[in-house]
Order: sequence, then structure tokens, then C-alpha cells
Amino acid sequence: MTRLNLALLVGVLLAVCLSVASGKVWVPLDAWTAVDPRSIIIVELRLPRTVMALLVGAALGLSGAVMQGYLRNPLADPGLFGVSSGAALGAVVSLYFGYAAQIWLLPTFALVGAAGTMALLALIAGRSGSLILFTLAGMILTSIAGSLTALAISLAPTPFVSSQIVTWLLGALTDRSWDDVKVALPIIVIGAGLLATTARSLDALTLGEQAARSMGVDPGRLQWVVIAGIALTVGAAVASAGVIGFVGLIVPHMVRPFAGNRPSAVLLPSALGGALLLTLADSLVRLAPTVSELRLGIAMSMLGGPFFLYLLIRMRRRLA
Repeated sequence: MTRLNLALLVGVLLAVCLSVASGKVWVPLDAWTAVDPRSIIIVELRLPRTVMALLVGAALGLSGAVMQGYLRNPLADPGLFGVSSGAALGAVVSLYFGYAAQIWLLPTFALVGAAGTMALLALIAGRSGSLILFTLAGMILTSIAGSLTALAISLAPTPFVSSQIVTWLLGALTDRSWDDVKVALPIIVIGAGLLATTARSLDALTLGEQAARSMGVDPGRLQWVVIAGIALTVGAAVASAGVIGFVGLIVPHMVRPFAGNRPSAVLLPSALGGALLLTLADSLVRLAPTVSELRLGIAMSMLGGPFFLYLLIRMRRRLA
């Protein structure tokens, strides 16, 4: 377990070095001095973007691991169950009405959207619902949020607002600044702290709800802690980078064979793995030989879609 976390931490540090140096114009790390004019590229452009990739990746990886442990559902993911779509809808509403000009309002709307979707998912499906019920509930919420988002785009007051919404929905970390880091950092840290407190309760839930109750777990309190933690982490991630899917699905599955099947053992590796995955992905989209930079959300969908299909095929074979 310790070796896994250390290996992931080393990978994250190497990915940070790659992210800071890479781009359409490579900047060597030895240029990071006050007298070198290239240092402004690192300090003001590359470094805040890299920090945002670490924060968003860790938030999505951790939230995915908690959702899979809490729902006891290997396919659980904030994107697949409508939480990201709800956060996106909240952010789109702020863009539609022009509130995004004030730096705190877009994250606030995104947090409200994520929390509302998470609460609806808990009410519709319930914590002990079947895999099919959770999937259908997530599909319904995603569809509703998607249709309302499309309505906002079609009724946008100006072409600029419509273009701004569409561009933001594709997901990217382009042009992120230290101001964006200052907004996202405290929200994600608070949300991650709440999710970290659920570790022992998630382990207890693997024995069944009655056994968990006998071990002192309060299901109602746990449910709302999970809702609040995921709303904060996913809401802040979506507000910062737009919709970036599948990180919370891929990373827990990648680390679980090395961390073990206990939900608590997967939480920290999932956060580190999410940070590593998104930092590497963001570096690769900058290095891709395209005329304009490939949107990070599109790249992750191209990776996550086949992975999700692989999980479904493997699950079908187990059930056959």
C-alpha cells in the first residue's frame, strides 16, 4: 500500500515536470529563474495550469472511488450518474445570465447543481438500489440536465454567450490562472476532507447495512456527508475545467488490483492516480500535432468510452 502511494507520488512529480516544460514551445526547467524571460511562461501560464490539473484530477479520482465504495457499484462515476451534468448545468446557468464575470458565482452555481443532482440520485435510487436502478436514475438525471443545457444554448441571448457555453462544456484547462487556483483549492480541499472521513464507514458497508449499523455507522449521516463531499469536489472541478468525464471511473479500477478491495484503501491512490492521469492527459493534448489544442474533455472521453465498454463486457462474462 505504501509502495503504491509512493510510486504514484513519484509519477505525479514526473508528470508535473513534463507539464511545466511541455507545450507548443518547450521550456527547459533551467529557465525557471527570475533573470530568464522564459520564466514568466512557467510561473504565470504553465504552473497554474498544472496545479489545476492536479486538483481537478485528484477531486474526480477521489469522488469516483467514494461513489463506487458507497454505492457498492463498480460502474459508479460522477459523470455516468449525472453529477457532472448537474454541476455543468449550474455553471451554464451562470454563464447564460452573465454571472460568470464574478469569479465566485460560477463555482457557486456549479456546486448547487452538483449537490441537487446528488440529492436527487439518493432520493430516486436509494443507497441499496440495484445496479440497473442506479444506472437508469443516472441516465434520467443526465438526460434532464443535458436537455436543459441544450435549451440554454439555443436560447442564449447572444452568439458570444452560446459559443462561450459550448466551448466551456468541452472541458479544458487552457488559460487558467492563479486566481482560478485560489477559488478551486479551498473548495476541493474541504470536499476531499469530508470524503476522507467516510473511509471506515465505507469499509463497514461492504459487510451489509445491518452489520454497518451494528458497528456504529449512521447511514443517514454518511449519505449526506457523501453528498456534500462529492458536490464540493465535483462542483469545483466542473466549475474550474468544464466537463471532463471518466476519470472517476478509470482510476479506481486501475489502482484497485494493487491497493486491495477495501474501499478505504482505494481512496488515496485514486486521488493520486487521478492527479497523475489528468496531468499527463493535459500535457499530451498540448503536444498533439493539431492546429488548435485538443480539448481535454474530448480526449478523456475518447479514452474513457472504450474503457467503460471493456468493463461492461467483463461484467457480462462474469454474470454469464
